[in-house]
Amino acid sequence: MAYSMTAFTRQTQDADWGSLQLELRSVNQRYLEPHFRLPDSLRDLEPHYRDALRKHLSRGKVECTLRFEPTHGNTTLHVNETRLATLAQALETVRAQVPDAAMPDALALLDHPGVLESDGLDLERVQHAAHALFDAALDDLIAGRAREGERLAALIRERLAGIRDLVAEVRAHLPAILDNQRQQLTDRLNAFKAELDPQRIETEIALLAQKADVAEELDRLETHVAEVERQLTQKGPVGRRLDFLMQELNREANTLSSKSIVADTTRCAVELKVLIEQMREQIQNLE
Repeated sequence: MAYSMTAFTRQTQDADWGSLQLELRSVNQRYLEPHFRLPDSLRDLEPHYRDALRKHLSRGKVECTLRFEPTHGNTTLHVNETRLATLAQALETVRAQVPDAAMPDALALLDHPGVLESDGLDLERVQHAAHALFDAALDDLIAGRAREGERLAALIRERLAGIRDLVAEVRAHLPAILDNQRQQLTDRLNAFKAELDPQRIETEIALLAQKADVAEELDRLETHVAEVERQLTQKGPVGRRLDFLMQELNREANTLSSKSIVADTTRCAVELKVLIEQMREQIQNLE
């Protein structure tokens, strides 16, 4: 089953201690690249979130944003004097070494992690709720990536069907193409009214037929198409394999174009390239 790397989910929870809102947003990326924006009081959740993403996702840039609004009146704030003293001592060291360095104001000091603390809030309950909220959001994100992946797979299969039709069309034209080339060569030789050497004519026709024979390219196109369809049904990430197969399909289409000796084959080769490029663009979104 193919999964897209693009999805979004938002989960919320309200309780007597306040409210939580968690957003997960994923977009295309060559590797898994998580980014977190968490409240300082819940910063300890990041390792759990990161491990969960690595366990369930393989590729994509994933942004995780958690917002926490405590209920007013249930908490009181106080300054952690020990933490503030440690911070002040560090600032004095900086001032001694770099006299021109700008010093933070009072609000910046309060915003430093651990300086401002709250009483009356059961942080363990909040963390437990944030864990559950993230798990629900991740499940929803994966489901969204699966739905989008199925839509992309359907678009890719439409293009694969188009490639099969073009391959069948070229195969059907091959006997007529070779017969036409045989006749054109004979007519040109007759135009010179020269004594024709039947053996030489057959040799020239054989060489021309060998140059125009694209059966091997058509066979490989069909093989690659079958492999793309197989990959779309596999478990786990398939985007990189499919991207490689697009390169192989494009190589065969280029060879078909270079061997083309009639307009119909050239047209089919161009249409093949268009379909392959359309698939490649969709595959960039797959995990």
